[in-house]
This record gives sequence, structure tokens and C-alpha cells, in this order.
Amino acid sequence: MKAVIQRVLNANVVVEEKIVGAVGKGFLILLGVARGDTEAEVDILAEKILKLRVFSDENGKMNRSILDVGGEILVVSQFTLLANCRHGNRPDFLESAPPELANRLYELFKEKIREKIENVACGIFGADMQVTLVNDGPVTILLDTETLKKK
Repeated sequence: MKAVIQRVLNANVVVEEKIVGAVGKGFLILLGVARGDTEAEVDILAEKILKLRVFSDENGKMNRSILDVGGEILVVSQFTLLANCRHGNRPDFLESAPPELANRLYELFKEKIREKIENVACGIFGADMQVTLVNDGPVTILLDTETLKKK
């Protein structure tokens, strides 16, 4: 499972010219589910994201988590994070999970985040979406559960 976490001042996602999810200060999370991912990867990723200390404390140091600042989260499913560009110029997406598995784990991920975060908005799985954001910092973190599992 891969995620791009962007610290934002605000973000929204539009489907068919309607805003379907919007947040203020917090995270925009682009989430890609890989073939072979399980609930274990959901748990690892959700826990890591909730504890990431990328918000400033009173001294201006990135020392506070989204839980500490009462931030909001917008989650958008993005299978293209699993793009394989090793051969040729056209990416393949064979490493991404089949839609049924990807949607189930995407929904589970949102549930895990909602256990700790009051305002969690989301896109629509499989839809053509337009995402708008104001990246704060800019702060952008790439996470991959394959790397997070290695100790």
C-alpha cells in the first residue's frame, strides 16, 4: 500500500462538477492499494499517518501530529501510485490491487482514520476526480508499507 500525504491548508475533490469532499487544515491522502495488500497494511499505514509529526509546535518545529492539531483528512483512492514505468513509456498498473480488494481496503482505511479524526472526507472510488489543494509548507510525504514493515 502506498500513500502520498500532503499537509494542506485546504483541499477538495470534485466529481461531475460537484464537490464530494472537502477539508480545511490537515492532510490530503492519495492512497494506492497494491496486489497482495491486506488489513495489516491498512493498520500499519493508518497508524503511521496519524502519528506523523509534521505540524509546527510553538517553536516552529515540526513536532505535532494531526491528532495534536485537530486536523482534518481528505482521502482519495489513486491506483496510479502503483504505476510500473520500468519498461517503455506507457506505465502498466499490474501491481495495483483488483478493484474489489482495493475498494474494500480503501473503505477500511477510511474507517480506521475515522476512529481518531472527526472530519474525514473522501473521493469516490473509481470515479474521474479533480482534486484541488493548497499544500502547506509545502510538506509532502511518501509512504510505502513495504518500506514501513522493514525494521
